Amino acid sequence: MALTQGVCLLDRAGALPGGGRRWVRVNHRGDEVTLVEGVALAIGTAAPLALVEPASAAAVLLAAGGGAVDDLAGDTGVKGLRGHLGALRQGRVTTGALKVGVLVGAGVLAAWEVDRDRGRGASTLAAAGVVAGAANLANLLDLRPGRALKVALLVGLPLARTQPAAAACSGAALAVLPDDLGGRSMLGDTGANAVGAALGVAAVRHLPPRARWPWLSVLAGLTLVSERVSFTRVIDATPGLRQLDRWGRR
Repeated sequence: MALTQGVCLLDRAGALPGGGRRWVRVNHRGDEVTLVEGVALAIGTAAPLALVEPASAAAVLLAAGGGAVDDLAGDTGVKGLRGHLGALRQGRVTTGALKVGVLVGAGVLAAWEVDRDRGRGASTLAAAGVVAGAANLANLLDLRPGRALKVALLVGLPLARTQPAAAACSGAALAVLPDDLGGRSMLGDTGANAVGAALGVAAVRHLPPRARWPWLSVLAGLTLVSERVSFTRVIDATPGLRQLDRWGRR
C-alpha cells in the first residue's frame, strides 16, 4: 500500500505525466479509480531488480512505458489484437499496435541478456516471445479487481526463491493488492504489462531452452482465444476459479 501512496504523492504534486486526471478510469462497477497503482508496481518491481538484473529491470520499465502510452493516449474504440491489426492494414498506427512493438522490444532486450552466456539462437526468439506474450496476457486478465495480481502471485511466488524478477514482482504485487481488491486503484496497462514482463523474464530464466517454444505456444493460444472468448465468463462459470477470483474483492 505504501507503494501506491508514494506515487499518489507524486500525483498530488503534479509530477505524473499528463496530470492526475489522465490517470483516472471508471471500473466495471462504475466507480472512479486511479491507475497510479500500475506506476507504483512498475517502480517497485524494477528498482530492486536493477541491483541484480539491470537488463531485466529495463525490460520491465520498457513494458510499463508501452502500457503507459496506451493508458494515457489509447484509442478506446479499437479493441483486441484483431482491431489493432485491422487498423494497421488501413494505414493507421494505434497506440495498441505501438505497445505490441514495445513489448516485443522488451522481450528481445531481456532474452538477449538471458542467453548471453549460453549462446543465442532460435530459442532466444522464443524467449523474447514469452516475455512479450506474458506481458500481454497479464493485461488481458486485468478486468476485475485483484485478478491479474492473484495470477501473478500464483506464478511468481514459487519462482521467487531462485528468480529475482519473480521475487521483486511478487513483493510489489503484495504491496498493491489491498488497494486493488478494495476497488481504490487498478493496474491499467502500465502495471499489467510490467507484471507480465517480470514474470516472463523469470520464466525464461527458469525454463530450459527447449521448453520455451511450448510455453510461447500456450501464450499465443490464450491470446487468440481471448479474441473470441471472454475470460470473465469462463471464470464465472467455473467453480473454484470463480471463488478464487472473487476472494477478497469488495
